Amino acid sequence: MSTDGKWCYIVFWVIGKPSTRWGLLKKRLIGVCPPCSSASGMSFYRSELQPPKHPDVFLLKFECQDRRGLLHDVTEVLCELELVIKRVKVSTTPDGRVMDLFFITDTRELLHTKKRREDTYDHLKGVLGDAMISCEIEMVGPEITACSQGPSFLPPAITEDTFNLEKLDECQSGSLTSKNVSITMDNSLSPAHTLVQIVCQDHKGLLYDIMRTLKDYNIQISYGRFTTKQKRNCEVDLFMQTDGKKIVDPHKQNALCARLRMELLRPLRVALVSRGPDTELLVANPVELSGKGRPLVFYDITLALKMLNTGIFSAEIGRHMIGDREWEVYRVLLDEGDGLSISRNKIEEAVWKMLMGWE
Repeated sequence: MSTDGKWCYIVFWVIGKPSTRWGLLKKRLIGVCPPCSSASGMSFYRSELQPPKHPDVFLLKFECQDRRGLLHDVTEVLCELELVIKRVKVSTTPDGRVMDLFFITDTRELLHTKKRREDTYDHLKGVLGDAMISCEIEMVGPEITACSQGPSFLPPAITEDTFNLEKLDECQSGSLTSKNVSITMDNSLSPAHTLVQIVCQDHKGLLYDIMRTLKDYNIQISYGRFTTKQKRNCEVDLFMQTDGKKIVDPHKQNALCARLRMELLRPLRVALVSRGPDTELLVANPVELSGKGRPLVFYDITLALKMLNTGIFSAEIGRHMIGDREWEVYRVLLDEGDGLSISRNKIEEAVWKMLMGWE
């Protein structure tokens, strides 16, 4: 990866799967890139004056008979249709029915059309079959989305030690962290840039975690190199600036290294806690300053639980301020039936590995 300040050149060597949708990937990459005309600077400054357009939010509400793996199957359909889950409220009735409320946005921006809604219904019907009782899709306002937030109370397992930088070294011996993160900064190799070298264990979203952290610190990257070694080890070299200058302030250097180290050791937080007589799975990830959350977290959570044959009684997604940062918190109340047959440690580890891409 390199840039001259106007143009950016990025090359990725990637490994696909039989199900990889290369055409869609190309379309989405083009969609997030600024238009070529912005290189002149004119459209760039014009866009800065315009507030960002927020996508329309729709409420997908359906009722059906419950079964194991149902929530993941529905989530998988929504992902395939490029419908982004913003909020969710899932509950199970005593007679075995499920009422699901999904607040979603449409990447294709077509969900307001009859054809797109019918296509969504047909895909859900194909997965749920005769178990589907009803299904409705309607556009909702921001006030409805705000009211969908879950309860503000969060247990200490999420709000205290889990987010404490001082506790990070103590957590490294556990299984729910990455291993051996090394971060060094060097100002001697370039007259205008600071070199940040990162050696760490690979995981799904590694580049995302690095880039979102640098973006929050308003740091620009001029050149970068990323390589993957055996046994999931990665080496990253980044030449960067902030406000067109090197990062020379020791306090800023230490703060950036500490934040990068924390984000790479534990990009997500996973905890299984007692909620009265029940067991609740909590997963949390930081929200970018732009307001974007981590993609596909709910998909990975539901897939891990489906593979463990663990039922879900209820689920919620909400955002909470913890300290000085906003976090997206997933709360999943497990359906224990005759008792939880799988140990808590095994559930936590399975969800963690799925989220990190180590399954």
